[in-house]
Amino acid sequence: MDDQRLTPLAASLPASVPFVGPEAQERALGQAFLARLGANESGFGPSPAACAAITAQAEATWMYGDPEFVALRNALAQHHNIAPASIMVGEGIDGLLGYLVRLYVGTGDAVVTSAGAYPTFNYHVSGFGGVVHTVPFLKDHEDPEALISKANKVGAKLIYLANPDNPMGTWHDSARIQAMIDAVPDGALLVLDEAYADLAPPDAIPAFDTTDPRVIRMRTFSKAHGLAAMRVGYAIGAPDVINGFNKVRNHFGVGRLAQAAALAALHDQAYLQTIVAKVAAARKRIARIGQQNGLVALPSAANFVALDCGQDGNFARQLVRELIARRVFVRMPFVAPQDRCIRVSVGPDAALDIFEAVLPEALQAAHEAVGAFAPPA
Repeated sequence: MDDQRLTPLAASLPASVPFVGPEAQERALGQAFLARLGANESGFGPSPAACAAITAQAEATWMYGDPEFVALRNALAQHHNIAPASIMVGEGIDGLLGYLVRLYVGTGDAVVTSAGAYPTFNYHVSGFGGVVHTVPFLKDHEDPEALISKANKVGAKLIYLANPDNPMGTWHDSARIQAMIDAVPDGALLVLDEAYADLAPPDAIPAFDTTDPRVIRMRTFSKAHGLAAMRVGYAIGAPDVINGFNKVRNHFGVGRLAQAAALAALHDQAYLQTIVAKVAAARKRIARIGQQNGLVALPSAANFVALDCGQDGNFARQLVRELIARRVFVRMPFVAPQDRCIRVSVGPDAALDIFEAVLPEALQAAHEAVGAFAPPA
């Protein structure tokens, strides 16, 4: 029975989360995964400097972290050659998205995103009573022009686009992204999710213009920097836009250890470049494994590869189930036609060895389960 004390909005919402975590799947499976290749984490691990910073701060965990993030914001400002007033740190991009939606979206307000794009944004919008309007992907890419057109039609408060994209890994060049920024309608804000920017080609990322109030850009330490457990992200935008977070944010949401780890990781750019190289090599290996088994890899600028199974979503879902049953954790897009793919995160050779070993058996079992043609021998 619903709790009658809930607000009408809260009572109307399903008790759900955007993702089922691998830990929940392990509990259902009754054993741990052998290869964790589904959450776009960095199996290569964080910088040793970040680990040392965490250790050094261990005895200081009785203290809250700096609620103004001065050291980290100053370092980020220097790294990106922008002013600290244009940066806000938060509990990962997910936390910042929640604050942003709270600031801009009320009951009945329209937002625009792509059908099948990162679902946590939609989760926050629903939680604050907004209305999600979607446009389809175009050739496995988010469609900037269609997003802007829809935003004009519905009077969107927020427009969400990830570049590089999750879940497909595809990307647009900086000129097309800048053209989208220039076309943002009056009264709207473009939320440009750049979680994978550290792994993208340089020409995919437009230069920062922190005088432009039409766009806010999101970055994270969870992907290339390997600090997903620390939950540190940051937003970059015009100072007036950034200052809005101070109206609603949890000022102690990013702890002392997390701030220290992020600061150390940011300073260790040499380690970051080794990770970029490892990710590129792992993407190539996943593509080869897919090709050997009749699957086609989509080009990716992220830390995962979408493998086209050549059939429909029912087959891809069965393949995910078969891989999970063999203790290999992967995920997949959830909206057609992108759901013809499975999505495999990069990882160290040992994890990819396991994926390579079990994929043929999982494919055969999936084909038998859905009554499709057998995969190539």
